Amino acid sequence: MLKCLSLILLPVVSFALCLPALCQTDSPASPQTAPAQSPPAEAPPAAPSVWSVGPIDFSGLLDGYYSYNANHPASEANQLRNFDLEANQFSLNMAKLSLSHTPDPIGFQVDFGFGRAFDLIHSSEKAPEIFRYLEQVYVSVKPKEAKGLEVDFGEFVTSAGAEVIETNNNWNYSRSLLFSYAIPYYHFGLRASMPVTKNFTAGFQVANGWNNVEDNNSGKTIGVTGTYARSKFSWSNTYYVGPEKSDTNKGNRNLYDTVLLLTPSDKLNAYLNFDYGQERRIFAGIDRWIGFAAAVRYAPTKWFALTPRAEYYYDATGFTTGTPQKLREVTMTGEFKMADGFLSRLEYRRDHSNVPFFERGQTPNASQDQNTFLVGFVAFFGPKR
Repeated sequence: MLKCLSLILLPVVSFALCLPALCQTDSPASPQTAPAQSPPAEAPPAAPSVWSVGPIDFSGLLDGYYSYNANHPASEANQLRNFDLEANQFSLNMAKLSLSHTPDPIGFQVDFGFGRAFDLIHSSEKAPEIFRYLEQVYVSVKPKEAKGLEVDFGEFVTSAGAEVIETNNNWNYSRSLLFSYAIPYYHFGLRASMPVTKNFTAGFQVANGWNNVEDNNSGKTIGVTGTYARSKFSWSNTYYVGPEKSDTNKGNRNLYDTVLLLTPSDKLNAYLNFDYGQERRIFAGIDRWIGFAAAVRYAPTKWFALTPRAEYYYDATGFTTGTPQKLREVTMTGEFKMADGFLSRLEYRRDHSNVPFFERGQTPNASQDQNTFLVGFVAFFGPKR
């Protein structure tokens, strides 16, 4: 498998090393500052790429961190985390390279890499091992006469949530409980989106399920999306329904996700994120989870930003976290942009459960609280839209 992967990556990496001599020199547009995943109702024209060769755009990132956990867990793990999981040590979150071409009318997106994030994204995947190194891989069709309709087929990230997988496109370093437990990471199937009016874009998806390339049953998951966008705010809604249990189509899973993104100025932004999910058991009963998160980003200068985040998450039956519990989380993140394409984040986070859940030393379920301190560094390059 490693020999096969090296045959795939070697020519791409060798080609990418030659890019600086071939790249265009146009000035990039301002980097993305909003965490919302759903596309705007009327997408702005693409800016010239500073990392492109012919029709192909290249981008990538290198993301690492050091995390200190005051509980000093023997497992050396930050509980309730996904990507910043390692405690009291240095860790590589992600190394990633992307190739893309904006549909005209045919396009594609390929995101591949390695690191702890990729391991966790595909931890339940039963597909061939090559997919463990792929975040997204899909082809796009956007006919010129179809009034903005775009159809994608392949593996793509979920439309739900206020945060994304890439750290530099979020406001905080650690992901929220809602991102980690309430929603999926990705889907494999077909999705379509189309602007219905100047301010509203609708979408429809048919996928194998949650976080699987190869389906674990014969049923399919249906997704419906809608985004209403104006100059100072956008409101995105996503609904998924379908069977997710292995080897049976009984007991549908339902998820409703909504994100209100407020962008009153370049210096001040905020979002509100709500999730409600449930899955019917095969025989009797329903598993439910519900959560609410809010964050505010204040950037008084171009090189510094401060983002507090707070959230509440109720796992009624322990379906998502393994323990029935009510969780509260507060995070404070300071961001420092050291140079174009390089940033660092200093973060304090406190997680609290209404039951003893967190490991302390050698003892599991010994504490209701977990306090962590983290410093992260992210270097990235590519088209800035």
